[in-house]
Amino acid sequence: MQTSKQETYLRYSIASVLGMVALSATAAEIDKAEGTLPQVELDKITVTATRTPTKISNTIAQSRVIDSEELKRYQGRTVVDVLRRQPGFSIKQDGGLGQSSNFFVRGYDSKRVLVLIDGIRYGSMSTGQPTLALLPTDQIDRIEILYGASGSSIYGADAMGGVIQVFTKGANVDKTNFSVTAGAGSNDHYIYGGSAQFVGDNGGKLSLSANRNQTKGISAIQYETGNNKDDDGFESNNFSLNASLPLTNNITIGTTGILAKSTTEFDDYSNKPNAKIHQKNGAISAFSEYDKDKLTLRLTAGESLDNIDNKLGDEFKTKQRQANLLSIYKLPVGQLQSGAEWLKQGIDFNDNTPKNGTDSYKISDRTIKSVFAGYQANQDSYDFQANLRYDDNSQFDDETTFSLGYAVKLAPSLRLGTSFARGYRAPSLNDLYINSSYYVPNENLKVEKSKDFEAFIESATDLQLTRLTAFNSRVDDLINNDYDPATKKYKAVNLDKAKLTGFSLTSDWQIDQTLFGGHYTRTEAEEQRGANKGKKLVFRPKHTGLAYVGYQAPSFDIKTEVEHIGKTYTSADNSSAMDDYTLVNISGNYYVTPNLTWSSRINNLTNKDYTTNEVYGTRYNQDGINFFTALTYNWF
Repeated sequence: MQTSKQETYLRYSIASVLGMVALSATAAEIDKAEGTLPQVELDKITVTATRTPTKISNTIAQSRVIDSEELKRYQGRTVVDVLRRQPGFSIKQDGGLGQSSNFFVRGYDSKRVLVLIDGIRYGSMSTGQPTLALLPTDQIDRIEILYGASGSSIYGADAMGGVIQVFTKGANVDKTNFSVTAGAGSNDHYIYGGSAQFVGDNGGKLSLSANRNQTKGISAIQYETGNNKDDDGFESNNFSLNASLPLTNNITIGTTGILAKSTTEFDDYSNKPNAKIHQKNGAISAFSEYDKDKLTLRLTAGESLDNIDNKLGDEFKTKQRQANLLSIYKLPVGQLQSGAEWLKQGIDFNDNTPKNGTDSYKISDRTIKSVFAGYQANQDSYDFQANLRYDDNSQFDDETTFSLGYAVKLAPSLRLGTSFARGYRAPSLNDLYINSSYYVPNENLKVEKSKDFEAFIESATDLQLTRLTAFNSRVDDLINNDYDPATKKYKAVNLDKAKLTGFSLTSDWQIDQTLFGGHYTRTEAEEQRGANKGKKLVFRPKHTGLAYVGYQAPSFDIKTEVEHIGKTYTSADNSSAMDDYTLVNISGNYYVTPNLTWSSRINNLTNKDYTTNEVYGTRYNQDGINFFTALTYNWF
């Protein structure tokens, strides 16, 4: 970034902060007179950890909820930008907004973390990765995170490292309202859009939302020349739908959906001009629910898509179709869950680059049929959870996974608990069959399997929620891309054994109007056998953490956070690594009137020069100091 640009962004950023502080000071005097302060709910409700609404302080596996209030701080950004600041997470991104990315959590990469959108599986059948860098936060109501392999016994394959569930905007609408948003920021970044939410007299609800997100971006690769020297922009048109209608006192039907249609410019290795990728991503689902006395029945059916058309390369169209029947029966103590699931995964593929090698899939679809059962009890003195699941995969052998968890309350505000879970992941189609200028196929790959153990101690009061979690995961046949000297290409192979161990400390506090806290995770991810025995797995930093302090009042809020990512190895033999980095970010909201909200965010306030991906002499850029500010007007 040129010095003049840096100075311009710095002036804008300082002006934004000073303006917000000045308005906040005025608002503070008003707040004192009004005497009404908002309350932050530290003990939030999660559905993902158990399939039913459960307080975080009653879950056994580590869980996290990012609600709509927190998501306001990420206007114009994507889900990846939110995840990178959560406990145990780090990212690898090939440039700025919208560029190809991968994320890692407690040593597992995104292929081993199941992503759901309103209960429907989302991700690419070719790569096995979910493209969360394209899902906009502006169309999302909340994000829930379940850590560890316990999600495998609830949701099936690919949840060895956890589950991330995205809920579309409008899930909790309680009154009719309309809103419009417009924002601008660094690198010619603009968003504009609106939403309409309706609540009928009969209890029916409808939420419709659409927005446009675009930026000139930054150059994806550092020190480039020719066509690759230009900025790599991103633009996306985004839509969401959430509706429900009670047919009777006991029966409700509904539908949800989210779609992102985007175009991303990128730096092509051959330095070709106008290198762009067109993508469509999202999910749609419909449900019917029966709820009476002790019994709840819910039938959900839907489909997700992950389509990519690389105008300089190949075209992939991924679909995952799913139907799920869940029953919940309340007992005198706890509740029973059971159900069945049908999943069809498939891909359509166009080989537009035959001269680079014949890309093909010997098998382009597979079907998984599953049954599952579980029991959950949350009592004053203890919490207990047990789950069992059987998956019949048409491409691989059947798998049975289970999890057990127990926590005892040593005092009203103190819990001690432990859990054990088994998980698995089937190889992706690219792992098995892709044959291109960079990769050779390996049809002999085995299914990855894991054993996951957690122990924790937790303190929960009206002022704070603090948890220390120790985790220990052992993975057999972990799939990794290795360089094959014979073909001079990469090949997916099974590593014999790997371990991912460490601990995570999270603590969130609110004392009067002041909020503070943070998290720190130490992860040891290494191979246990083979040529690189004892070496750290690539792109898994040992140290990740964040600290924050904020002030919240009825008319404004402001928050400062310091984000740290430790040294990260980029080669299997640990001969190369990326330096650690620390970023300072500031965000805030000012409620100008009951209808008008001004939101601002400044990232990388110290203008740190850093990267999240650097391999084989190629260093991908991350933005220096940058800002974004937006106005939202609501009609109630």
